[in-house]
Amino acid sequence: MNDFDLAIERVVAGLQRKTPLTPEVRKKVAYHETGHALVACYIPGSDPVHKVSIIPTTKGALGYTMQMPTEDNYLISEGELKSRMAVMLGGRAAELLVFSEASTGASNDLERATETARRMVTEFGMSPELGPVRYAASSMMYLAGSSQIREDVGDGTAQVIDAEIKRLVSEAQEHAINILREHENVLHEVAGTLQEKEVINHEEIQAIVDREKEQTAE
Repeated sequence: MNDFDLAIERVVAGLQRKTPLTPEVRKKVAYHETGHALVACYIPGSDPVHKVSIIPTTKGALGYTMQMPTEDNYLISEGELKSRMAVMLGGRAAELLVFSEASTGASNDLERATETARRMVTEFGMSPELGPVRYAASSMMYLAGSSQIREDVGDGTAQVIDAEIKRLVSEAQEHAINILREHENVLHEVAGTLQEKEVINHEEIQAIVDREKEQTAE
């Protein structure tokens, strides 16, 4: 299984790159990745976190959080899409909470979250402001590709679409921040452990999460 895990990681994240990070960057990356992992842990129904790493890779990532789905998803609900967006923005949320500012490390997360929100609004009819109308330009594979708005959509509707996308992404970020604020002690402990060990797995994260639950119950 270790061989399979390494093969999956190489495909997803690339080969490890032996380039040491400065202590400041290392700390920010640790909190960023911990943010992703903890939001996934505390949102019901999220794919389990398999591993978190702050070892840079040849694909340019300074760290990564791997989630392993337990089953194939053929249908995804509106609530599940919102949860996924919150997990995507968990890293940025951790940066805002701990360092009071965001970094460029969340660029890809923002891109993915914004595209998810755009598809919710223009393809899946998941906006109460716009209703059950498709505004995307052409039919595409489910949850694949990039969404483009139809040419016949008026300027007023386009503005509402932009506003709805911003609302969904902002709500997802706020949800992530609230989760991490509620479990800030766990955030600091997991991030500290990650800085020491560079790589932690599901069992190690879950042990810290469970310990907080026990202390809260007391």
